[in-house]
Amino acid sequence: QVQLVESGGGLVQAGDSLRLSCAASGFAFSTYAMGWFRQAPGQLRDREFLATISWAGGDTHYADSVKGRFTISRDNAANTVYLQMDNLKPEDEAVYYCAAARVATIFSMITGEWVDYWGQGTQVTVSS
Repeated sequence: QVQLVESGGGLVQAGDSLRLSCAASGFAFSTYAMGWFRQAPGQLRDREFLATISWAGGDTHYADSVKGRFTISRDNAANTVYLQMDNLKPEDEAVYYCAAARVATIFSMITGEWVDYWGQGTQVTVSS
């Protein structure tokens, strides 16, 4: 049974930091690219891509909206991917999802079309 379980969300003030974790099980984690997406309240469009990391962790890619503030990393021994979020802004408030995709290039993660597995999401609330 495949599971992606996010944790670490919560209520913070603008300027604070949070680290999200996503624990994976039920599939060969170390052979999948991993990513983070979010969906803000009332957002009608698809989930917003934030960051992706290659299966070995050597390659990363970020959306312009979070570049320089968010950092994705992974620990294949622990089957876990992380998202360090610094200098949080009110516009970062959303439900955050991790995703797994068995793709040849991490850029295939961006649209979400090739995601094989999604987590259930964790809420991040940022007060101004």
